[in-house]
Amino acid sequence: MRFYTEEDVQNFGSVKFLYIKTSLSNHIFTITLSRPEKRNAFTPTMAEEIIFALAYAHYNSKVRCLIINAEGSVFCAGADLNAFHDTSANIKNSTLPAIREEARLGDAFNEVYKPSIAQVEGPVLAGGFLIICGCTFVFSVNDAIFSLPEVKRGIWPMQVMASLSRVISARKTLEMCITGKSYNAEEALELGLLTHIAKAESIENEVQTMAAKVGQNAPYAIQQGMKAFQKLKQIPESEKHSFLKAELDQILASEDAKEGVQAFKEKRSPNWKGR
Repeated sequence: MRFYTEEDVQNFGSVKFLYIKTSLSNHIFTITLSRPEKRNAFTPTMAEEIIFALAYAHYNSKVRCLIINAEGSVFCAGADLNAFHDTSANIKNSTLPAIREEARLGDAFNEVYKPSIAQVEGPVLAGGFLIICGCTFVFSVNDAIFSLPEVKRGIWPMQVMASLSRVISARKTLEMCITGKSYNAEEALELGLLTHIAKAESIENEVQTMAAKVGQNAPYAIQQGMKAFQKLKQIPESEKHSFLKAELDQILASEDAKEGVQAFKEKRSPNWKGR
């Protein structure tokens, strides 16, 4: 990952986060946005904390799935513009290793080749789309709303546009950016922004069930497959099948592929090694 190296995350346990909380249990790594008093609007430091946590998950072989959730009534209200425009308003985290490039949430999510689930239990606004568009799956309660209100404030959701255009059509991307309209969960599901709508009382269990299901499958195959999926966009059409065949050959030679075949023959659950 370009923002933090594997060496950078070695002392992950000594970092004292200011704006997020993290936990690792049964191969599931959870990142909780924890700035509810500011509607989880992220400062430059909070963005760096999220990216550092993503890097930790990326490099940690024990992590097979990520969950991104939030405290408070709003999932994420986007960027805290005051903290981005006034450096004195951005509280630094001295325990966090120096980031190696300017923090860009969209790029950071693209470089984590592990499935992730956004657990949305409140509104997602503006830059909050960088998080949900960066996740593999998005579970939402029915009364959540989704909106890009930047144009109402004389701004345009530039970076969001890059993430959003990867998951919904170009016309709908422009519609959301131009109108600043609020979309309910059913509309967001129809657009392709969400993958599932859940009841408020069951969303946590449904997300955990999905994460556990992901963790049961071959981690190496998933990581290599997601990595190939990202690379595929840059491969010329005439070379895509040969590229993917080479990627498949690499997976077939892995320990996990051999273990998967052996477990199938022996009618038992596979013991994945992640390699």
